Order: sequence, then C-alpha cells, then structure tokens
Amino acid sequence: MTRLLGKNRVAPEPGAVVDGVRKPPSFFKRATRNVGAMIGMVLLVVITLVAIFAPLISPYDHLAIDVSQKFTPPGREHLFGTDELGRDVFSRVVMGTRISFQVAVQVLVIAGSVGIVLGIIAGYRGGLVDESIMRVADIFFAFPSFLLAMAIVAALGPSIQNAVLAIGIAWWPRYARLLRGQVLSVKTMPFVEAARGMGAGDGRIMFRHVLPNCMAPIVVQFATDAGAAILSTAALSFVQLGARPPMPEWGLMISQGRVFIASYWWIPTFPGIAIAVTVAGFMFLGDGLRDLWDPQLRGRTRF
Repeated sequence: MTRLLGKNRVAPEPGAVVDGVRKPPSFFKRATRNVGAMIGMVLLVVITLVAIFAPLISPYDHLAIDVSQKFTPPGREHLFGTDELGRDVFSRVVMGTRISFQVAVQVLVIAGSVGIVLGIIAGYRGGLVDESIMRVADIFFAFPSFLLAMAIVAALGPSIQNAVLAIGIAWWPRYARLLRGQVLSVKTMPFVEAARGMGAGDGRIMFRHVLPNCMAPIVVQFATDAGAAILSTAALSFVQLGARPPMPEWGLMISQGRVFIASYWWIPTFPGIAIAVTVAGFMFLGDGLRDLWDPQLRGRTRF
C-alpha cells in the first residue's frame, strides 16, 4: 500500500514492505496496539476527569458531618456509604482524587528537577564533580526510600506538604543516576561535538542538545513513579505522618476506617480501591511507554 506525495512520488504506508524491508509502524499505531498502554491511558483519563470535575461529581460536601447518618451502608442515597461521622464516603473519595494528583505532580517536580539537574551535570562534567554527586546519591541509596521519607517527615512534622517534600528528597538520586547514564552515552555523539565546535557553551549543550535526547527513559520513570508517589504518600498518611484530618486523603481515610473494617467494611475499602486503580493506571502506562520506546521491543505488540 502506498500514498501519493506529489505528481510522481509515492511514500510507503507504515508497515509496508519497501525493497524487502518492512517499514515500522508509527508510534501512534504501536501505542494503540499496546494493550497495557491503552489500559493505563483509559484509566488515567477517567481519573483525571474525576479530579477536574470533582466538585460537580460529589453529591455532598465532603466535610459535612451528619451524625444521624453515620455508618449508613452503600445504597442509592450514599453510593459508598457514610463513615463514623456521617460524611459521604463517595464524595470524600472523589475529592481525594485531586489531592492524589497534586501529590504525584509535586513529588515528581521536586525529585525530577533536583535529580535531572544533578544527573546531567554529573554525566557531562565527569571527574570529581561526577564522583562527588554520585557518592552523595549512594548515601541516599543506602537507606530504603520509604524509611528515609519517614525519618524526614518525623523531623519536619506530620503534614501532607512535608510528606511530599520528604518523598521528593528521598527519590532524587534515582533520576540523577538514570540521567547520568544517558548523558554519558549521548555526550560523545557527533551532534554534540558539532555544537561544541560552533562555539556553544556547556550550559547550552547540556540543556539544549543533550537533555532532550535523554528524556525518553525519564518520562517512563515519571509515569511509573507517579503511582508510587501516591502510594507512598498514602502510606505515610496511614501511619499518621502525612495528611491530617479532616482532609479526604485516601491513605488517611484507610487509616481512620481500619478500626471499623470488621463491621463497616465500606469505610476503608473504597479508598483502597481508588488507590489500587490509580496506581495500576500509572503502572500500565509506564510499562507501555517503556515497551514503545525500547528499541529491542519496537515492532512487537504486547497482549
């Protein structure tokens, strides 16, 4: 199959055989054939719409207390039931979607900005600069990231802002090391030497020429870590080191509702399902992007 480009020129369609070689399908076509990426995309689109229109979707005020309605089971009036204070669980789960997305973005901004800057400097400069940055990163890697985040929050004081900051601080080394490895392979390429020969400064070369060619694995890491950021923040809230009442944060809702799980299962169950679905969406998307950008997997379709 071919398509006309001009009067006497034609171009092969993606997947067509040209001179005995099959042209690989476009990125978009490969993405639509990747089941994991499409599942993740659909889940995240739905969750994003819920976060954007949360005030319109919520049938009740998520902070309104009505003790006369406490422990109401799921039904027509309260889809997810009510908690020990008579608050509508569905409304609180929906409003918690916004908090979770804000948490994911803030953690990635903190960890990504610090890690990317230090990683590109370490990989490009090399020598003592590289050694110093990587040894500091090794110190952070010596501690489990969640335990390190717990220690930072304990020192700063329990709050959702401190939890986000702590996770970002604990995670920056993973981006620094990942980008450093990419920079080491890219900085020796001819286009970098050409830019240097034309008089471009180190800063311009690093952020104008090297960094854009190293971003594919960083984007995949972002997609995977977004779900992990939500899960880690929820875990900190569960152990009373994150969000504070009456904030409708999913981990805090599970923590407050766990004592009622035997009799009123819906209070901690629905926030837990929300966390699982959101994290699964990011994980599916991250795995799908990895497969699409991995040269060894290009042209394959995952089912």
